[in-house]
Amino acid sequence: MQEQMIELRGDCEQCFGLCCVALPFAASADFALDKPAGTPCRNLRDDHRCGIHARLRTEGFTGCTVYDCFGAGQKVSQVTFGGRDWRTGPRDDARRMSEVFPVVRQLHELLWYLTEALTLPAARPVHDDLRRLLERTEALTRETAEELTALDVPAHRQEVNVLLLRTSDLVRAGTKGRKKDRRNADLMGARLKGADLRGATLRGAYLIAADLTGADLRGADLIGADLRDADLTDADLTGAFFLTQPQLNAAKGSAGTRLPDSVTRPVHWTA
Repeated sequence: MQEQMIELRGDCEQCFGLCCVALPFAASADFALDKPAGTPCRNLRDDHRCGIHARLRTEGFTGCTVYDCFGAGQKVSQVTFGGRDWRTGPRDDARRMSEVFPVVRQLHELLWYLTEALTLPAARPVHDDLRRLLERTEALTRETAEELTALDVPAHRQEVNVLLLRTSDLVRAGTKGRKKDRRNADLMGARLKGADLRGATLRGAYLIAADLTGADLRGADLIGADLRDADLTDADLTGAFFLTQPQLNAAKGSAGTRLPDSVTRPVHWTA
């Protein structure tokens, strides 16, 4: 299962810089300029590599440093389009890849959650259903470009979410005591230093710039939580689940922050 999780991480060596082409961004604290969808970023080199990769933060492109495609870039580049480079292929390829990439990225994010759910012993009662839905989602990612652009992603996401909610209930039931329900809560800038959030559901919570220093987040459901600039210094996220690398990359932390095995410590965190 760990091997599958690795495959759901971006591999720029196998991608044609699709995130730098397909996605739009606006001049802000995260991006130094405006770029419409389907237009290559000015920093994208001819070899599909970023010309300022080592200086993204200092050059005003923090948004790029916290992004991960969950492996969708290499799937679209090498599978959907068979290794055909949008620069040298048919003129319409860049547009078609830009349409397909966001769809596959969403499917790969769902694959991440489903794969992780299958590693959780407490979710064993729904493992068979999770496995079937994972196989179906993987099959969808291998459909043609035309089929992918016509796919009803919100409907499929809702079907997956039903099982993920059940998984969350099963996993959090193993945490003793009262478990906080902060789904979609507005916790922007909240003072949660040392807070006991064991087994809490923080699904979709806005934790932007929240102070979670030393907070206990063991066994918490963090799916969709907005952790931009949240301070996780010395926080304990052991056993926290449905936490993705992009979420963690957007937060602040330290060497004392304890993390689940599914993610890695961001390189920009202070030692």
